[in-house]
Amino acid sequence: MQVRNQLYINGQWAAPQGNKSIDVINASTEEVMGRVPEGTQDDVNAAVAAARAAFDGWAATPAAERAGYLQKIHEGLKARTEEIGKLIAGEVGMPVKLATMIQAGSPTATFGMYAKMLAGYAFEEQVGNSLVLREPVGVVAAITPWNYPLHQIAAKVAPALAAGCTVVLKPSEVAPLNAFVLAEIIHAAGLPAGVFNLVTGYGPVVGEAMAAHPEVDMVSFTGSTRAGKRVSELASATVKRVALELGGKSAAVVLEDADLAAAVKGTINACFLNSGQTCSAHTRLLVPESKYDEVAKIAVEVAKGFTVGDPYAGAAKLGPLVSELQRERVRGYIRKGMESGAELLAGGADAPEGLPKGYYVRPTIFGRVKPDATIAQEEIFGPVLSIITYKNEDEAVKIANNTLYGLGGGVWSKDEEHAKKVAKRMRTGQVDINGGPFNLRAPFGGYKQSGNGRELGRFGLEEFLEYKSLQLKPEAKA
Repeated sequence: MQVRNQLYINGQWAAPQGNKSIDVINASTEEVMGRVPEGTQDDVNAAVAAARAAFDGWAATPAAERAGYLQKIHEGLKARTEEIGKLIAGEVGMPVKLATMIQAGSPTATFGMYAKMLAGYAFEEQVGNSLVLREPVGVVAAITPWNYPLHQIAAKVAPALAAGCTVVLKPSEVAPLNAFVLAEIIHAAGLPAGVFNLVTGYGPVVGEAMAAHPEVDMVSFTGSTRAGKRVSELASATVKRVALELGGKSAAVVLEDADLAAAVKGTINACFLNSGQTCSAHTRLLVPESKYDEVAKIAVEVAKGFTVGDPYAGAAKLGPLVSELQRERVRGYIRKGMESGAELLAGGADAPEGLPKGYYVRPTIFGRVKPDATIAQEEIFGPVLSIITYKNEDEAVKIANNTLYGLGGGVWSKDEEHAKKVAKRMRTGQVDINGGPFNLRAPFGGYKQSGNGRELGRFGLEEFLEYKSLQLKPEAKA
């Protein structure tokens, strides 16, 4: 068991100012796997003060030097890839092979990407008689979720540091242990004191204190839409910048000419990854009415391949959900789907056989789901797919756009140009064409109640920069 009894503040491990702790539960054994401090308002104040004191020096550090620190962090993460993969497999439940590749590999790549990006990024440009500068926004509060814990941390911390900002991080209390590994790596990299600070704790205490703090210049939050609204309310009192990456209910639109086998398999993969605990998961599969029977048949066969089991055993494609609360929430949605009259094609609300311990849920597919049904409108955050039929392309686009969210999505067609035309009509931040893979250099974020702002790539760096114009006096002509 990993017991962490200190926070990382002002370049050193420091005792928390309270005496309470939070248990971290292993998703597959339901046993305590670790313990972290339950931070307080006083801990937040100390961390923000350290970040504020360090800001001027870090902002003035040459970009090449900042890049050097990011590269060291990248190398430190790379050296501990296996350890991080196993740790997050326990915290979140993703099978260890996938967790090592995605949960450990992605944040490692993100720090490396920003280290390289700094070499060619123009922090100033001439516009007429003005010199336009890009300067760091200031002290950043980063509040991150549990589903891709270190990936989401890296998507905020790496570009913020690259921009010249200082950071106070509050990871999710559900999966916080990986953040301590990052803090160790950052410490070993020799980052100046106060540039990065770690405070663990609960959202209503630590998260709210960070969002409301007058010395915090920006809050970057990833989590539920409900919590994002609260962060916005608190941040508004000090008119700080807010970036939000929130929920999703992404639709994959299968057009008449699509390769059905590829489309169904690709969408189920995008729905069930991480046991459905992905904000951009493709949880609605929109298919022509005439193709429904064939799609349903394919979906049932594909679902059989999604075996559920121990994330460390190596055979299972899906591990458990992250917590008992999450498991019961997802099972509740499955029961609602059954009560709504949708056709249950695979799975169901009962516990998977042979798994007496762990927060497991059967991967579930519903057919002939009404577009306005609860399971088609609300974010479930579990391995639950709704198949919805449409009569024509206009109706497909209307259904795809008819939720509060707009984070991800997909279009499947043998005609890529046609697929792109449909994708342009979808009010969503990312659309995968025929299963196009995730790209760390592309902007990630949403429309509507999926949030505002973008992460990753150059676009993610620019979230942490302010514009300043220097109006220069034109030289007199001879």
